[in-house]
Amino acid sequence: MLAAIEEAEKGLLEGGIPIGSVLVHEGRIIGRGHNRRVQNGSAILHGEMDALENAGRLSARIYRECVLYTTLSPCAMCSGAIMLYGIPRVVIGENETFMGEEDALRARGVRLDVLQDGACIQMMKSFIDRHPDLWNEDIGS
Repeated sequence: MLAAIEEAEKGLLEGGIPIGSVLVHEGRIIGRGHNRRVQNGSAILHGEMDALENAGRLSARIYRECVLYTTLSPCAMCSGAIMLYGIPRVVIGENETFMGEEDALRARGVRLDVLQDGACIQMMKSFIDRHPDLWNEDIGS
């Protein structure tokens, strides 16, 4: 989770939304990313999508052996990618500031570990307080 938090902090320093993610296979980070919608003018580069993109093209077997760490509960788009690739476990930093598609993930057999990490919660609360318009644009409110 520390690497995902580092990614979120990078995004914040770049003027973006502080959500980070890492994809781990057999204890080794194979993809890292952070929300880069603002920085890249992207409609889809959430932290999880960026980490998957940066991991590159992988076989289905690899995805089925991975753990995805993300600082915030995955939205519908990111949850869809998790289900599509068969990632069996997601470790979530927090779901207090935003509850994603956790029920859908669980229904598909994905194991979720929600940490309610204080650093993740504080980073998102501070960002949402300072940039509500940007947050609402990203999350679709």
